[in-house]
Amino acid sequence: MIKSIQITNRKQLLSVLLLLPVWYLLYVNLQNISDFIIDGLLGMPESHLSETLRFFIFEVPKVLLLLVLVIFGVGIIRSYFSPEKTKKALAGKSTFMGNIMAALLGVLTPFCSCSAIPLFLGFVEAGVPLGVTFSFLIAAPMVNEIALIMLVGLFGWKTAIIYTLTGLLIAIVAGWLIGVLKLEKYIQEWVFEVKTGQTGVDETKITFSERIKLGFETVKEIVGKIWLYIVIGVAIGAAAHGYVPEDFMANLMGKSVWYSVPLSILIGIPMYSNAAGIIPIVSVLIEKGASLGTALAFMMSVIGLSLPEIIILKKVLKMPLILIFIGVVAAGILAVGFIFNIFF
Repeated sequence: MIKSIQITNRKQLLSVLLLLPVWYLLYVNLQNISDFIIDGLLGMPESHLSETLRFFIFEVPKVLLLLVLVIFGVGIIRSYFSPEKTKKALAGKSTFMGNIMAALLGVLTPFCSCSAIPLFLGFVEAGVPLGVTFSFLIAAPMVNEIALIMLVGLFGWKTAIIYTLTGLLIAIVAGWLIGVLKLEKYIQEWVFEVKTGQTGVDETKITFSERIKLGFETVKEIVGKIWLYIVIGVAIGAAAHGYVPEDFMANLMGKSVWYSVPLSILIGIPMYSNAAGIIPIVSVLIEKGASLGTALAFMMSVIGLSLPEIIILKKVLKMPLILIFIGVVAAGILAVGFIFNIFF
């Protein structure tokens, strides 16, 4: 039995090692491939349309390849976590350290805004403080591996690190403030009567080959859900790249426009997208003259304060708490936008 498991582990590892060089060759040759398609196969002269298509053909596989690699690795890491373990790790935690731990776990765990209600119920049952719960719920959709790797691919490490650190700071401070205000009275009464139950899953029994398999399954599941968002987001970005005048976004969302940050937040909140859909658009906004702070504020408001998430949370929270949640997070995003417009 042990020998059989060892053989399976080796086969799984070998398959990964064989696929990595293929991934690398495709990734480093994307620009050559896109140029060959536009200039060679299609023979298109330089124009707005050719630049739009060149951008689209290059960026879509680039983003997908980066996501496949990172999601595979994160899928293996996530096999060591579960909602039950997350709740146990946060249960009993309070004050600022609890908020920090919750925000960091939000980055590592596989939850999005659509999971808000079951997560909220489970955390309340486990005795996780309200403020700590909100730090987790803010960080999970806003700061995750998809956002990080797409930001690295489109903007570089500096912007990716800036976004990650500021997103975590907003999640930590917003959760801490909500906890300090003692707003438990604004949770719907029925929430305290629900018992979500235990999963009974013991992750320690999973073999390494099964974890590799989970990595492949995670890639299939997540990429299967978000690839269309990526295509649509890159398509919009490609159109803007090819046709929007250079000074248009600078006049609307540049550093010199004082209202650009609050305007970007107001525009972003009603929109519905995840990181995969909005980051390619933000990339082109910056390219066309939008300031970094304004673009980050727009992105954070779309991901962290989306209207669908607010509607979902209405099922478990009363309106005063929802309004406080929106206000605190929006204030944090506003501060981030202004700070980065001034200093970067």
